[in-house]
Amino acid sequence: MPELSRFLGISILMYFNDHAPPHFHVKYNELRASVEISTLSILEGEIPPRVHGLVIEWAELHRDELLRNWNTIRESGEYRKIEPLV
Repeated sequence: MPELSRFLGISILMYFNDHAPPHFHVKYNELRASVEISTLSILEGEIPPRVHGLVIEWAELHRDELLRNWNTIRESGEYRKIEPLV
């Protein structure tokens, strides 16, 4: 599972050949969640509200890159790292 970005103890990941809708995975300590790219809503799992807010802020800045990675990971297995939230 490629790690696309890491910031403030938060890892953003995507699985190869994952199911629709397009989404990414968030790992924070022992907590996990998957977040839909188009709506930025949590599809599954649970993360603290503060972490969710940071993830949303980051994802809003990088939505196009997330969608591009979603497509290329599924098609060719290739991906690009995305700048962390600073």
